[in-house]
This record gives sequence, structure tokens and C-alpha cells, in this order.
Amino acid sequence: MAQDQENFRDSIGTINEAGKRAWVFPKKPSGKFYRYRKYVSYFLLAFLVLSPFIKINGNQFLMFNVLERRFNIFGFPFYPQDFHLFVISMIIGVVFIALFTVAFGRIFCGWMCPQTIFLEMVFRRIEFWIDGDRGAQIRLDRQPWNAEKIRKRILKWSIFFIISFLIANVFLAYLIGSDRLLEYITDGPLEHISTMVSLLIFTLVFYFVFAWFREQVCIIACPYGRMQGVLLDNKSIVVAYDHKRGEAVNGRKKWRKNEDREALGFGDCIDCFQCVNVCPTGIDIRNGTQLECVNCTACIDECDTIMEKVDLPKGLIRYASEDEITKKEKFKFTARLKGYTAVLIILTGVLIGMLFLRNDLEANILRLPGQLYEHKEGNIISNVYTYKLLNKTTSNIDNVHFELLSHKGNIKLVPQQNFEVPAEALSEGTLFIEINAAALNGDKDKLKIGIYSDNELIETTSARFLAPRSYN
Repeated sequence: MAQDQENFRDSIGTINEAGKRAWVFPKKPSGKFYRYRKYVSYFLLAFLVLSPFIKINGNQFLMFNVLERRFNIFGFPFYPQDFHLFVISMIIGVVFIALFTVAFGRIFCGWMCPQTIFLEMVFRRIEFWIDGDRGAQIRLDRQPWNAEKIRKRILKWSIFFIISFLIANVFLAYLIGSDRLLEYITDGPLEHISTMVSLLIFTLVFYFVFAWFREQVCIIACPYGRMQGVLLDNKSIVVAYDHKRGEAVNGRKKWRKNEDREALGFGDCIDCFQCVNVCPTGIDIRNGTQLECVNCTACIDECDTIMEKVDLPKGLIRYASEDEITKKEKFKFTARLKGYTAVLIILTGVLIGMLFLRNDLEANILRLPGQLYEHKEGNIISNVYTYKLLNKTTSNIDNVHFELLSHKGNIKLVPQQNFEVPAEALSEGTLFIEINAAALNGDKDKLKIGIYSDNELIETTSARFLAPRSYN
């Protein structure tokens, strides 16, 4: 008997006994938590769609332009020179998700993951509208390809494709920037064939994921589901079935009116299978925490509705930890959670500090490869350098020039003295540094160079200066 109860662990919930895909036809959810999820989902959908088109100080709110190595996060531009900041931001995100997983399980998956939001709040709602609820969908799937089925399938698949195409456009706006996307749309697809091909590929990928692959993404493809098994413990609050109350001494039993279940030793679970029917990943939450569970709370709402109908207390399925169910222990802020929190606070503090210390202009001055010093009249030693100035702001930096801060000498630019660094652009050029040999301390002096806009010092950098050994 115990072995039969554990058979569900032998395979994932969406594979049948023959090893084929078991298509999930979930019941349309309703209830308090589902209503809250809709509010959160609509907000996040608006955030996902509008973020590429919102600008702060001229910078796109969110952009991940991998090809040009430009990233905007909450309006802050990041360049290859800021890669360390980007890495710290990603680490903070991972630690943040790990912290909430240890405390609240896969709450991110059920409430905030774009995959879940688009699938459950967009595509499935369209499916409920066209195909009907669970029973109607099962009947439609089994019936032959008659006029009704063809009409509904074509309508549904066409709407799915259009929405996938719109999602692909938004996705492209994150990658290449909303301004460029709107420019491409205005020019027409024939002017940008390669972009249009990429857009169609993205569309087909999204269509495949939301029209066919669906919950398999969460179960098979997403690594976060596997992380859950490592991060969860008996103190983690997850969507859980109260087996103590539901099973009692003699287990579950179908509901019978005017029956004293407690006296007969049966639990409050009436074995109605509604929690299974409403699950979007097709699992039985009564078997305990499983990797397929995304904590969507649909089973909580459905079970509470059934308990209310049979006049039993709600909360048979609820947010709870294993220790709360078995030992009646309330949630505690454990040492493990304190450790994750401490790491998160430290990393966040480091990132904030680095952001405040980050300059608007990134300067890099290097000696020209393969070139030695030049000995000029008047005991002057000259070195040739290349400079790169990256303007990270949305405004031009005017009247830029260089000055030596550590030594007495001259800096000569090629071809002009003062120049402009355009907004969000890189300026490159060549310069000569000339210093009297008497002012040098060795054959490899370290120079400190100031970069000025008008008379304001905006950045400093350093460079090595070569000189003959005889001047040591």
C-alpha cells in the first residue's frame, strides 16, 4: 500500500504510463487567491510590456542589448566597463530568489514568473473563453475533427500566434531598444529582413512554449524547479495539504450527508479530486510537496470552496510548513534565513556604494603598442598614447581636454586640443605626453592624468611613462 502511494514519484505528472505526454486540462480556477494573483499578474504584465518604452533621463527603463553590450537596468546604463556591477546585480537577484524560496517555496513561480503569468492569465483564459472549462475541453479533444472543432482550433491557434507575435516584439524591444524597434516598424519589414526573420523565430518559440510545451517548461526546462529541492526544508512555507487533518486515522472518504466522520475516524478530505482537476501541472497536492508544484494556490481556492459547501473548516490545503502541520510550530526566522539575509544586505550595500562611486565618464589611456619613447630637444621625453572616453550620460560633454596632475609637462592631442564626447558614445584618439627628463623619477613613472570639461575635473586616470634608464 505504501509503495502504491509513492508511485507518483516514479515519473513527472504530465507523463502517462505509456511514457507519452499526458495533456493537462485544468479546471478554471476561482477564489480569493486567484483574484489576488490576477491583480499581481495584470500589474506585472503592464510592467513587462511598458518597461522597454519608458525612459528615465533619456535611458530606456530596461534594456539588454547583448549584441552592442549595452544594458539599462531601472534607467541606469551599464557598459562592458561596468560588467562587475551587472554581475553583482545578477548575484543579488539569485540570492533574493533563494531567500524567498527557503522561506516561501516557489512563490516566485506561481505569482511573478513571466511564463506562469502569460500562460495562466493570458493563454489559458483565452482557451477557457473559446473551448470552455475542463469538461468541455476534454470532450472537444476527444471528438472527431468536425466543423466545430476545426473552427475553435483555428480561432484559438490564430489568437495564440498573434499574441506570440506581440510578445516577440516586446522581447525584441528589450534586446535592441524600443526606439530602433519603432523605427524598423515604420520603415517596413522589407527594409529589415534579418530583423523580421529573427522576430518570426521568436514568435514561433513563444507560440511553441505557450500553445504546446506549456507546463513542461516549469517541470522539465526550468532549473529553478530543481533548485527548490535543494533549498526547501521542513520549515519552508509552501502550498501544503494538511495530512493530519485530512487523513485522520482511517484516511479519506467520500462525503455523505449527516455522517459523523470524526467518530468513524475519517479525515476532512472528501476525496473529491477537485484540487487535482484545478492544478495547472496535473499533480495531486495530497501527495506532498513535489517539483511540479509552482505554488499557484489554485488548489487552495478550490479546496476552500468544497469545504465551505460541506460545512467543514477551510484551510485543509493552505500556505504552511511541514513542521507547522506535524508539530504545530509557527514560522521562525531561522539561522539559515538570517545568513541569506545578511549576504543579501551586504551585496546590496556594495552595489549601492559602487553605483554612487561610478563616474559618468569612463577614461582609459594606454601607451601605443610597439612604440618606445622619443627623445626631443631640450631634454624632453615624449610618449604616444591612445585614449578612449566613454560618455555614460544622455548629454554631450563639451570642451574636453587633458592635464597632467602628477608631473610638470604637456599633453598634445591629435588633431585638436578641445573636443566633444557625444552622449552615450565612445570617443577615441591619440595624444602625446612630453615631460622634461629632470622631472622623472625612473624609467617607468606612473602619471596621473585629469580629464576636464571646461574647467571642471570630471575624471582622473593613470598611465605608465617610459624614459631612458640613464635618467633614473
